Amino acid sequence: MPLVVLKSSRLTWVRLAALVFTCVAFSVAAHGGAVSGGMYDWSIFCWAFSFAGTLLVLVVELMGLQSRAPVSWNNFPITFACYASLLCLSASIIFPLYFLKGETRRDEARDHRIASSVFSCLATVAYFVEVSLTRAQPGEVAGYMATVPGLLKVCETFVASVIFAFVSDPVSYDGHSALKWCMAVYCICFVISAAIVVMCVGECTGFLPFPFARFLSAYALLAVAMYLTATIIWPIFKFDSRHSGSSSRPPICQYSHGLCWWDKLVAVAVLTALNFLIYLADLVYSARLVFVTA
Repeated sequence: MPLVVLKSSRLTWVRLAALVFTCVAFSVAAHGGAVSGGMYDWSIFCWAFSFAGTLLVLVVELMGLQSRAPVSWNNFPITFACYASLLCLSASIIFPLYFLKGETRRDEARDHRIASSVFSCLATVAYFVEVSLTRAQPGEVAGYMATVPGLLKVCETFVASVIFAFVSDPVSYDGHSALKWCMAVYCICFVISAAIVVMCVGECTGFLPFPFARFLSAYALLAVAMYLTATIIWPIFKFDSRHSGSSSRPPICQYSHGLCWWDKLVAVAVLTALNFLIYLADLVYSARLVFVTA
């Protein structure tokens, strides 16, 4: 029978804080937020998913079940914490943007929305603190996901997921073959980065027929080249009038709730450039990993 061991540490308290903050965020929004729709569902998912995962991590560690877990416990907690921090960050931006911006009424529903936004921000901070406490320090032996390249892989997949959400509603990549290439870049790099995360968490990297470190370096170089083309192509075909693009925000967007279609195009351009920089940093760290260990 597993023995419950209560460990009082900074990491445990940070996880408990994240657990409470996410619980309050989705509970208050669901109870009295008086909102609905896709962005509301996404925010609730971010908070509820983070809450459930943190609860799982706490239960496993407090009961000492790490060795029985079907995943690498050197990689899973920090991978989840990094995803949870990004999810809560997105909810902290999306929820007030869609449900508080321009809201002038002072009623109970508005107070509930403000409370959810505040606790979402607190949960984001708690998860970032957890990541900083559990990431590998220089010279320390740790799982790959606890290193900078591993955390960058999480960021790469998350940013690509947000890009998918923006380009699919409305569909904005079928107007030209060059835009379809951009979509192909997002998909290919997302699938490979996600596969790397899954292999590391599942401890499957040893089954590869080639050195994992060299594969990471080669893939990072390829991803940088692909994202560089997308970073250049997307703005040209979406904001240049010679390619039926629009360089200024349409007046109709002033009356839209949340982000209009042009705002989403700008967001895709910014996120593409952001992911290019993330992959570039990944390349630098991966190449250094190969040359240092070689």
